[in-house]
Amino acid sequence: MLSIRKFQDGDESDLRDIFFNTVRKVNSKDYSEVQVNAWAPVEYDHAAWQQRIRAINPFVAMLDSDIVGYADIQDDGYIDHFFCHWNYQGKGVGKALMHALITAGQQKGLARFYAHASITAKPFFEHFGFQVVKCQQVEIRGQTLTNYVMEKLV
Repeated sequence: MLSIRKFQDGDESDLRDIFFNTVRKVNSKDYSEVQVNAWAPVEYDHAAWQQRIRAINPFVAMLDSDIVGYADIQDDGYIDHFFCHWNYQGKGVGKALMHALITAGQQKGLARFYAHASITAKPFFEHFGFQVVKCQQVEIRGQTLTNYVMEKLV
């Protein structure tokens, strides 16, 4: 049974695994090996990751007792992280997370949602009514990656 809950202390390592493996196994179809290695390096600062995840306070998708995705919505409507487990792509995890984000944003009175979506995530965001505002180049650990500023007005 798929359910959505708020982040809990102790989730950080599982969320890092989802982030790392999704970038390496899914986003690698749209980005080079060098780019995905820069985006999701093997070595990382565990304390900084823990602090970042706690700061964004994401929703967590659970399938039975397994974490299968996570996503956040900030007070200004910014979706910073949106990652689904590589083995559960196209199985409703992203849809459930997006609905949780939209509902939470509407409860906060947000009229605009926006994200910096990867090439890989762009069609998913478009499916939920997001439109490209602009294409941009971002630098991550010395590598330049293309992503899209996308927004949804409600």
